[in-house]
Amino acid sequence: MGPDMQSTDQIGRRVKLHDLRILTAVVQAGSMSKAAALLNTTQSTISRSIAELEQTLGVRLLDRNAQGVEPTHYGLALLKRGIVAFDEIKQGIEDIRYLSEPGTGELRIGTVPAQAEGIVLAVIEKLSRQYPRVVFHVTPGGTLVLFEQLRARRIELGIVTGAGPEEDIDQDVLYEEPLVIVAGINNPLARRRKITLAELMNEPWTWPPAGTAFDARVIEAFNANGLEPPRATVYYENFNMRIKLAAGGHFLAIVPAYISEFSAMHPAVKVLPIELQTTPRPSAIITLKNRTLSPLAQRFIECAREIAKPLACGQAPSGRAKIISARKSRAT
Repeated sequence: MGPDMQSTDQIGRRVKLHDLRILTAVVQAGSMSKAAALLNTTQSTISRSIAELEQTLGVRLLDRNAQGVEPTHYGLALLKRGIVAFDEIKQGIEDIRYLSEPGTGELRIGTVPAQAEGIVLAVIEKLSRQYPRVVFHVTPGGTLVLFEQLRARRIELGIVTGAGPEEDIDQDVLYEEPLVIVAGINNPLARRRKITLAELMNEPWTWPPAGTAFDARVIEAFNANGLEPPRATVYYENFNMRIKLAAGGHFLAIVPAYISEFSAMHPAVKVLPIELQTTPRPSAIITLKNRTLSPLAQRFIECAREIAKPLACGQAPSGRAKIISARKSRAT
């Protein structure tokens, strides 16, 4: 080995995880005094640890100012690798727990709202019956937010809709999901076998807020039938609320087909016999490249595919989602 490699190895042996944890706490807290309170130690201990780390690396990691501290570009580079190191250690501990006590552990999942009440709900219900001691932490958010959650390692996997390619993120497509119109079972429309979209123009509607990607798909569906979309009576992001409004018998709701197929929470609604023409939006499982998945995450992905598979065989009722074979297979 050359002198540079020897120096790197020597520095690596002198850098302590304890010091990296202190650096992380200082940056997150914004000051050494706040970090000391958070870690239940003294500010002098914090200062000494940071000074030793800077001396070991030979660079300044923090810039001090009147407001507190900020990481330098050297500090940010070290923190980025430190987060990965701590995450891998945590994952290793979770793997040991899972191997010593199968069916235990915690899994952090991110999901867009449409999937939270669809496939994510279905998978959690199934796995919870198989592994009653597993704890699921579900983080809601938009696709771009979930990308960042993955990169920060706050979640282990996510379920998103209509995501574009990302260099550092694997996206395994599960299915392309159409939209359906649902009405309460007591609504006279629910008893009809043939309906045109034009007949529903004056009905009270509910769908997500104007200007969202979902709203654009609704507009597309009406335009494909030569119609201008009516003004919705209720705009709201939450799918559960909109389906409940439909279940009351007064409103019509436009929802992803997957929710109507897999959610047992809405027996009081029925999918109307209308095919909405919209551009397919693939739903996918997202994971961070080069990050080893925990056994629980692997099992979640397997279960998601198991639940989705019957739809590809034509076993789902009307309004079914079209399933696309996943591009990748993960080892169990």
